[in-house]
Amino acid sequence: MEMGYRVVVVGATGNVGREMLNILAEREFPCDEIAALASSRSQGTEIEFGETGRMLKVQNVDNFDFTGWDIALFAAGSGPTQIHAPRAAAAGCVVIDNSSLYRMDPDVPLIVPEVNPDAIDGYTAKNIIANPNCSTAQMVVALKPLHDAAKIKRVVVSTYQSVSGAGKEGMDELFEQSRAIFVGDPVEPRKFTKQIAFNVIPHIDVFLDDGSTKEEWKMVAETKKILDPKVKVTATCVRVPVFIGHSESLNIEFENEISAEEAQNILREAPGVMLIDKRENGGYVTPVECVGDFATFVSRVREDSTIDNGLNIWCVSDNLRKGAALNAVQIAELLGRRHLKKG
Repeated sequence: MEMGYRVVVVGATGNVGREMLNILAEREFPCDEIAALASSRSQGTEIEFGETGRMLKVQNVDNFDFTGWDIALFAAGSGPTQIHAPRAAAAGCVVIDNSSLYRMDPDVPLIVPEVNPDAIDGYTAKNIIANPNCSTAQMVVALKPLHDAAKIKRVVVSTYQSVSGAGKEGMDELFEQSRAIFVGDPVEPRKFTKQIAFNVIPHIDVFLDDGSTKEEWKMVAETKKILDPKVKVTATCVRVPVFIGHSESLNIEFENEISAEEAQNILREAPGVMLIDKRENGGYVTPVECVGDFATFVSRVREDSTIDNGLNIWCVSDNLRKGAALNAVQIAELLGRRHLKKG
């Protein structure tokens, strides 16, 4: 008797695609069958399905028939997604897409399950659901319970984003440049616009006309779509020499009164949030500790005395997990529970 889902992972050999396979296995998502797809470059290579010992042969996405498959998790970037996501959706396979392609499409739900699960019901319009940007995802998980409690007016965010957000090439570049500096070799920027080793770069994605970058614009637009269109957001997005894990410094202004202590109590109970906030040496979370974890970690909760009803918080999460692969799998779980009902 067939009970589970037939699941496809597109872009299975990349940073996020591998993590999707790991998380499907770890969370024991009810898959009857799993297909790993990538470009012709990776065709025929084998990858492990999480730590199950089961090997999957990578198939070429170009000639894959999505008919009869239930869910396709896309981790392939906007180019290939533009070609293959509509093909999968038309074949009756629900697409959960990690690229930025469909996020702002009014007919495509943009989902963080802890924040706006009900919005998933709109997936039938195009058979596509979008996964937010990694930095937006962890931020809205932390903001949602506070917004419910005291209504957020405005958020000022500065990000400290790891190089894995720029894919495997980003991680290789940090590693190779660090090594070059230690042995006195010249440093060549390739993936990043400047040296990333022992440096920070206030530039992620392309520049827009108003001087902000697309990454900064994404945080603003996506937060409005997921959390509340009335929330004002301003962002500065910075690439830092960290391999995995994005951090954010958030300054939040509320309509209503909320103390740091109240905020801590709310965050302690909030879904998807782990409050680790001891006011002492090491009593906070850094990217190194969050790697491989499902939670969005919050530390350094304190009042901002320069405005009425203001708080500062520090927020850290594994960008390949909650920022990407985990959120996609959680969307698949939500879709299964509410709509497909097979597992």
